Amino acid sequence: MPAHLHMSEKSSTFALAKVLNMTIAFTTQLPKEGFKRLEGHLLDAPKEEAEVLVSTFDYKVTKQMIDAMPKLRLIANFGAGYNNIDVEACKERGIRVTNTPQPVIEPTAELAFALMIDIARRVSEFDRKVRAGQAVFGVMNNLSHSLYGKTLGILGMGRIGQALARRAKASGMRIIYYNRHRLSDEIEQIYDATYVDFQTLLQDSDFLSLNLPYTPEVHHIIGKPELGMMKRSAYLINTARGAHVDEAALVEALKSGIIAGAAMDVYEHEPAVSPELLDLPNVVLSPHTGTGTWEGRIAMCENVCDNIIAFEQKEINKMNIVL
Repeated sequence: MPAHLHMSEKSSTFALAKVLNMTIAFTTQLPKEGFKRLEGHLLDAPKEEAEVLVSTFDYKVTKQMIDAMPKLRLIANFGAGYNNIDVEACKERGIRVTNTPQPVIEPTAELAFALMIDIARRVSEFDRKVRAGQAVFGVMNNLSHSLYGKTLGILGMGRIGQALARRAKASGMRIIYYNRHRLSDEIEQIYDATYVDFQTLLQDSDFLSLNLPYTPEVHHIIGKPELGMMKRSAYLINTARGAHVDEAALVEALKSGIIAGAAMDVYEHEPAVSPELLDLPNVVLSPHTGTGTWEGRIAMCENVCDNIIAFEQKEINKMNIVL
């Protein structure tokens, strides 16, 4: 495989390559296995020459960066979310923006389900106790809660929410959900899912999973009032975006027993994590790894290829266009 798909180990900025008669800049080192359909060669050229930018969901693409790339025509983002990109600056320039929504579905739902099991069955907590020599074995020690028979509330019943619902249904859970738009009867029947209003979702869920995309309208959609409506025995699961949750309010709710626990893959001020969360035993934390499997990463690279090739061939209907 051509090495152009990796950033140089000595480089802290961009690697550029000539591919499909376009100059492509890569902001981040990515698995070359995912780019087998692209052939090219390394360029000794400034990033200002780039016509296509392959950015990753954790790399901020600012207006200043966009303005510094006068030939830029496409930003092929590696990730489903694209709030790392200054979309308004792209609009001003007529720059296309694409994402990779399909490959993230199963890995993210898989992690959400794993976090549910972990927090309910206290897996990480017990692991720490065993390693520290603090575990007390016994029939009535180390008790936890089962998922079976519990109610899973899904906030955002899109593709990831539905993939999570499929796993939960197989584990004997009851599914309720809240969406901007109710799903069809056919889809609801697949998951035995019941549409409820937002307040009912908060009040009835034993596990509340956040699976909605981020927009300014849903900033802090889970705050002090919403946490106060949840069951004291409920668990909050967030694999979507950290800013969905008022982290300070969550810490207070966890400390005071307003809810039983939380499992988080994303954080409000990521990559910073609240020190108070780190000290709480009723929290499971992971470092934004929802899509972080080898299989998922390679599939995302392949989806980036799909978007770039379709753009070059002017097959707009084959692109995952967000702008």
